[in-house]
Amino acid sequence: MLSALKRLDWILVGAAVLLTGFGLFSVYSSSADGEITNFYKQIAFLAIGLLAMVFLSFIDWRVFRENSYLILFLYLACLLLLLGLFFWAPEIRGVKSWYRFGLFSVDPIEFTKIILIIILAKYFSKRHVEIFQIRHIVLSGFYVFLPVFLTFFQPNMGSVIILVALWIGVLIVSGIKIPHFLALLLTGILVLAFSWSFLLKDYQKNRIISFVEPSDPLGLSWSQNQAKIAVGSGGLLGKGFGSGSQTQYGFLPESQNDFIFAAIAEETGLAGCFLLFSLFALLFWRIFKILLSCQNNFSRLFATGFAIILIVQIFINIGMNLGLMPIIGISLPFVSYGGSGLIAVFCALGILQSIKMSGANSSNSA
Repeated sequence: MLSALKRLDWILVGAAVLLTGFGLFSVYSSSADGEITNFYKQIAFLAIGLLAMVFLSFIDWRVFRENSYLILFLYLACLLLLLGLFFWAPEIRGVKSWYRFGLFSVDPIEFTKIILIIILAKYFSKRHVEIFQIRHIVLSGFYVFLPVFLTFFQPNMGSVIILVALWIGVLIVSGIKIPHFLALLLTGILVLAFSWSFLLKDYQKNRIISFVEPSDPLGLSWSQNQAKIAVGSGGLLGKGFGSGSQTQYGFLPESQNDFIFAAIAEETGLAGCFLLFSLFALLFWRIFKILLSCQNNFSRLFATGFAIILIVQIFINIGMNLGLMPIIGISLPFVSYGGSGLIAVFCALGILQSIKMSGANSSNSA
């Protein structure tokens, strides 16, 4: 047991825990004068996430590649949970995305992301020499379409973008042909045009319009303007713990979730942001180190898929906070408050640890 624990990538674990610690710092600060339940809950989520990571690190990763019935069961369970949201989830700000169990909420889409990474890695690791066949693009897209369809009508556009980005990213890495990629791109443009005309709700359109033409500083543009003020006012060293005016006086909405980066920037300044980015860089360095050591397609594609999800979420979340992206409800991995997202990414780290510890020495054709 102890010898196995020593083989864990403790630099990767340390980077993830420190990033979560950054989030805990901000959650506690924004709760300093009020209810700090979220702070204690996030500590509990971190503990559960670490236990899940250690547990999965001792399970041979090959079970996810070889046991089709297990993966199918997990995939169907995720679909049922996503479908059940329409019937049993409370509506919060017009969205049905969480099951409520007393003080706790569960968001099934966070675990669906990890299951989809496994499914896509399994699918393309078996068919990497046949990626030129259009049917494999269609069939793999079907696996993604079902959760995307259910998530779109919650509505949860942020998660829809993450799932689609994961699929396209894995397709590119797997070797999709340029004509097929261009056809896929054209199809995506047509779907976006159709969605804008017939599917998107008015408030979703208004968010995009207010991003392109910010003409309502006290209404639609309020959240993003307050985030930019918070980031800009942090200066070099920040205003100090519990001293950020935008965060502490409630001007910055969702300061523990979507806009936690702005809250951190306000209280820790450029120095804190640099440290945060350094921890993310350290995390990706270790993920890519594991990726480059992989000797089989499944483990390589799993590591790639996980990296894609993290990169896209980080890019969109920080872009939202800096006014470079429209507000679509994307959390900052490891940092934002939320148990489902935190536990899910630590589960993915556990599978990565299993890949590292086993050496991923399966044959390349597997």
